[in-house]
Amino acid sequence: MLIKKAKDIRSSEITPRSLYLNRRQFLAGTAIAGAAAVTGFGLREIVSPSTTAMAGNKIDSVTPYKDVTNYNNYYEFSTDKEGPATLARNFRTRPWKVKIDGLVDKKQELDIDTIMKMASPEERIYRHRCVEGWSIVVPWVGFSLSELIKRVDPTSKAKFVEFTTILDMSQMPGQQRNVLQWPYVEGLRLDEAMHPLALLCFGMYGEDLPNQDGAPLRIVVPWKYGFKSAKAIVRIRFTEKQPLNTWNIFAPQEYGFYSNVNPNVDHPRWSQARERRLGEFSKRSTLMFNGYADQVASLYTGMDLKKNF
Repeated sequence: MLIKKAKDIRSSEITPRSLYLNRRQFLAGTAIAGAAAVTGFGLREIVSPSTTAMAGNKIDSVTPYKDVTNYNNYYEFSTDKEGPATLARNFRTRPWKVKIDGLVDKKQELDIDTIMKMASPEERIYRHRCVEGWSIVVPWVGFSLSELIKRVDPTSKAKFVEFTTILDMSQMPGQQRNVLQWPYVEGLRLDEAMHPLALLCFGMYGEDLPNQDGAPLRIVVPWKYGFKSAKAIVRIRFTEKQPLNTWNIFAPQEYGFYSNVNPNVDHPRWSQARERRLGEFSKRSTLMFNGYADQVASLYTGMDLKKNF
C-alpha cells in the first residue's frame, strides 16, 4: 500500500535533488542498495522503465519522469496531451491560498506552504490509470488527505468533500474555451477522502510537483480513474449532498461520480479491460480498483458497481 514511509524526512528535504542521491531502489518490493554514484542528479534523471517497485502489492515499473511530465490530461491548459507541458511553464504557484469551508467547525484559508508543513511527507509509488486506457506509475510526495481533514473538524452532517481548481483564464488558456464547465470540480465521499491511500500531493520524484501535473497542490486517488484526482486546488468544501463533479455534468452517461477503476464496466465508447503504460508498447489487463482492491473494496460493500460507476 504505502511503498516508502518517510516520516523522518522534513518537508524542507523533499524538494532538493540531493534527497535521492543515496535512496534505495526497490526491486520486487525488497529494498536493495541504490546506485548512489549518480552525483548531482535526482531520481527523475535516473528512473527508467527497468526501475521496479511495489505499487498496491503488485510489482510495477516506475514510469520515466519525461513521460509523466510531457503527456498530461489537463484541459485547463489544452485538450492536447502534449500541450500542457509548454502552456503551463509559467503558471504561477506562489502566492497560493486554499479555502476550506462548508460543514466544518474550523473554516480557514491556508497558504500552500502552511499546508505542506501539516504532516511529515511520505513518498508513495502509486499506479494511476486514465479513462482513455493509458496508465502511469509515479512516486508521489505528500501525506494522507485525512491529516488535513482531521484538523478542520467536519461536522456530523458532512458526507462529501468537494475540490475546486483555480479559475484563471489569463494563465489557463484552456478555460477560455467552453470545453467543460469551469472551474473544474471533483468530489469524494468523506470515507473515501479519509482512506489512508487518498493523498494530498505537492511533489513527485522527490521534487516539487510540476505545473502540468497539478502544482502546487492536487489530490491523488489511486483506485479511481485519473480525472478524479483534482489539480491546482484552491478550495476544499465539505457538503451533505453529493457534489456535481465536472465530468459527470458534461457526460453523466460516461463519467459517474465514483469512477472506480473497474475492468468489468466499459466506457460507452471503449473497453476498460485493457490499458497501456506510457513508454510501453503492449497492453496489460486492467486490475479491479486499479490493483488496490485489498485496501479499498470494503468501502463499496453492498453497492452495485455497474450502477454506481
